[in-house]
Amino acid sequence: MVPDAKELFTARIFIVTGGTQGLGKEIALHLARKNAQGIVICGRNTENGETAVREISEIGCTCEFVPADLTVAEDCRKVVHACDGKFGKVHGLVNAAGSTDRGGLEDTTVEDWDRMFNLNVRAPFLLTQDVTKIMKRNASGGSIVNIISDCGHGGPPYLMGYSVSKGALATLTKNNAHALRPDRIRVNGIKMGWTFTPHEDVVQKSMGQGENWLEEAEARMPFGRLLRPFDIAYLVSFLLSDQSEMMTGAIIDFNQNVVGAWD
Repeated sequence: MVPDAKELFTARIFIVTGGTQGLGKEIALHLARKNAQGIVICGRNTENGETAVREISEIGCTCEFVPADLTVAEDCRKVVHACDGKFGKVHGLVNAAGSTDRGGLEDTTVEDWDRMFNLNVRAPFLLTQDVTKIMKRNASGGSIVNIISDCGHGGPPYLMGYSVSKGALATLTKNNAHALRPDRIRVNGIKMGWTFTPHEDVVQKSMGQGENWLEEAEARMPFGRLLRPFDIAYLVSFLLSDQSEMMTGAIIDFNQNVVGAWD
């Protein structure tokens, strides 16, 4: 029996990477509003982390910030260890942290490639590896949501490394979902489309777009706007909850541009 919506996340603990800003922060806030007991967030910017903790705590949810650079393997493990030490349990993991650095075939360096894959693929692998150990130990089951991208279908030339890393994350999602079924641990992914965040605003302007780039971009969209973090947060919360308890290994295309998303 699926519990009442108000009780979906009561007594549940979540880890949200990238939870100090942008999409990750909105997901963490959304889970707090839905009565999550505790949330662990991580990031490199301590000031952003402390601000996020304050905002999440004001909702009534216990929040722990772990300073971490997820391109460093030990930091990935530190995040999960901190959650286990604080709460002794974890019910869900959202791998929302990621890099969208630009680079094509000719100008992507080995260092660029390794940094992209360390953050976008290796970090979710390590976090999933350690989170599932806790879930199995506690026989609690659980849900993992990987934030992928529609670029995982191929992507534009100037996002070569990013697109390939997201394709790898989609495969990791499917593989882990198959492996973890016997322990009632579900793994799903969201191939999100173009989303407006403060970071995206910086990126677009750094690429030479004007101050009104958002207005122009949204005028071209079939539904009249770009995605917003709250759109993704709603779907993430569904995938984390028992409302989707029969769903694993799904890769959801969350995009109004059904074909030719990069044209």
